[in-house]
Amino acid sequence: MARGSFREQVLKVREDAIVSAVNRLLAEKGFDLMTVDEVAADVGIAKASLYKHFASKEALAAAAMVRVLQRTADVVEAQPPALAAIDKLKAVTRWALEVQLAGEMPTLPSQNSSLRAELLGSKAYLDLLMHVSEQLGVWIERSQADGAIDPELPAEVVLYTIFARACDPVPGFLKAGGRYDDKTIVDLVLGTCFNGLQSRNRPAV
Repeated sequence: MARGSFREQVLKVREDAIVSAVNRLLAEKGFDLMTVDEVAADVGIAKASLYKHFASKEALAAAAMVRVLQRTADVVEAQPPALAAIDKLKAVTRWALEVQLAGEMPTLPSQNSSLRAELLGSKAYLDLLMHVSEQLGVWIERSQADGAIDPELPAEVVLYTIFARACDPVPGFLKAGGRYDDKTIVDLVLGTCFNGLQSRNRPAV
């Protein structure tokens, strides 16, 4: 029994290493350029051994998305109950931008039928996505009721806008330009996301 338990621990450690490698490679290169050979080489195992854990490149990407959604859910759950809804939304968005700038946010193509099928077939992915979306939705509606977000905007538009910050190319462009540090970049992108581009001093029409 103990030997079986030890074997399971070894497999779990290897699986975690595989998912970590996939996460990094997806953040660096994206799904289309990442190869299974690269993942196996990064972990230091044979490709055949990798396939014992994950049956396909799509399954690898799905596992990385499950991990990042679990991290997102943990950040969502960690928000102080007394914090205003709009500040909770900003905190989660800030975290997503920081993760992206750190090179830890996997990026996936929006149009890929096999990858989409893999994600839609993953109960863990769908459960976490629903959990995060529902909680953010509650905060969005509360923020609209409080007047912190335009109540005329459909809640789903606001939700998708927040989700889009996780794969926003703007932080990467700004970082590559070398003019701003990570904190400043996050502040700038967060400001445009929640405050828009219109001047605060613009006279009322």
